[in-house]
Amino acid sequence: MDMQLSDLSTLLGEGSLRSIGDAIATGQTSSVEVTTWYLQRIEAYSGGENGLNCVRTVSPLAMEQAARADAELARGLRRGPLHGVPYLLKDNIFTADGSFASAGSRALAQFVPPYEATLVTRLHQAGAVLLGKTNLTEFADFVSDIMPAEFSGAGGVVRNPLGMRYGRGQGSSVGSAAAVAARLCAFSIGTETQNSIQAPAVHSSIVGFKPTVGRISRHGVVPLVPSQDSPGPLTLTAEDAATVFRVLAGADPKDAATLHAFQGSEMESMELRGLRIGVPRRFIADNVMTESRRAVFDRALEALARAGAVIIDPCDLPSAEELSEVKSCVFRTEFKESLNTMLAELKPCGMTSMEDIIQWNERHPAAIPYGQSLLVAANASTGTSSAQYIEDRRRDIALSVDDGIKAALASGSADVLLSPMTAAAKCTGKAGAPVIAIPVGSDENGDPFGVTVFSAPGEDWAVLRAATAIEHAIAQRMECKLASVVS
Repeated sequence: MDMQLSDLSTLLGEGSLRSIGDAIATGQTSSVEVTTWYLQRIEAYSGGENGLNCVRTVSPLAMEQAARADAELARGLRRGPLHGVPYLLKDNIFTADGSFASAGSRALAQFVPPYEATLVTRLHQAGAVLLGKTNLTEFADFVSDIMPAEFSGAGGVVRNPLGMRYGRGQGSSVGSAAAVAARLCAFSIGTETQNSIQAPAVHSSIVGFKPTVGRISRHGVVPLVPSQDSPGPLTLTAEDAATVFRVLAGADPKDAATLHAFQGSEMESMELRGLRIGVPRRFIADNVMTESRRAVFDRALEALARAGAVIIDPCDLPSAEELSEVKSCVFRTEFKESLNTMLAELKPCGMTSMEDIIQWNERHPAAIPYGQSLLVAANASTGTSSAQYIEDRRRDIALSVDDGIKAALASGSADVLLSPMTAAAKCTGKAGAPVIAIPVGSDENGDPFGVTVFSAPGEDWAVLRAATAIEHAIAQRMECKLASVVS
């Protein structure tokens, strides 16, 4: 029986991914009803001159997939908790529905990929319904060192549904984060190289999980830094993030990193009582701490201690100072090499190299109002066989993993580490380590505040289980006021 519209709006506006999937599975609503509701909401709040502009394209196959999911349920087939549940994808991920995959670049704005990403195939196999693609910071924020996260040449400006702007350095998965915060989908998929899931999640007051590099296949994802790139879910809760991760994780012969990554085993539920949480202060938390953030962070730590967690504070990274100051050629070197490989193979929109894109941008300066300094620097790099790259990559791992996360965990006998905002993003990015952002309301200035929970590479389930326990004690989402933002 169809739900009343008010009940459906409550479910989709407030409910978790799991509750939406359960309502579809039990016949309280249907995938077609849910998909229709989301598509109407996308049209109402994302489109138009004053819309959020977080959704770039809507999949032409969304309603067909929803009807197929309902038909399978009618035959007694449920593929799992994502069956019939609608989601959105970052526009650097390939699909086979005829949609573009621009990576935010106007030079690639009309590129239709010839195959779909492995992660999309896995979501289809799980019965999830693709609603469309989300806007992102151009080339995952490696075009200009002054470009705000909200902008891309292909998609324009994404508006934060909380009412503030996505500023410089706030992560490239802004469209995916805004869509979840505005309830335009049940969950979304982003990608992170250094802070591109956790930062927009924090600044949108939602959950964002970046797995260990190699846990989820990158086949069919436009690359930035393959040694650090990792797709992951943006959701309302850590439990929902774990549900999506469970579907996506696993080896893929088309992505060699997944064949070597430690896949680990799923843990049982973790209790907060007795959980040992380390707080890296020196050159981590201290780097982002302001008076307005200090009070809310201290309250969060106190709440965790009252709930039974053991807070090791400080629990510093021995390498923290050196890591904060280190300069590395890894980003620009891997970006040029990996993007050139993809462009040479697929020739999207006639582009065969990074040099082609730079020259196209020079001929169309309106597409790059913030310039292309990072692209130009990447194009001048000398390759991954250079002595500088090899040494920089070795040093990155030593500082972020061996003398960083692992050393801090060992020194405090900690289960996980916790930092305010995205203070540890440089470390978790270079380490390829799992990290999850949890919203903790607002700071004293009314701006979104969050914490990130992280651990050593391969400890994805430890992070997810700890985050689930932690969010029960301190999580608090800021509510969107779309009527005042979209007008």
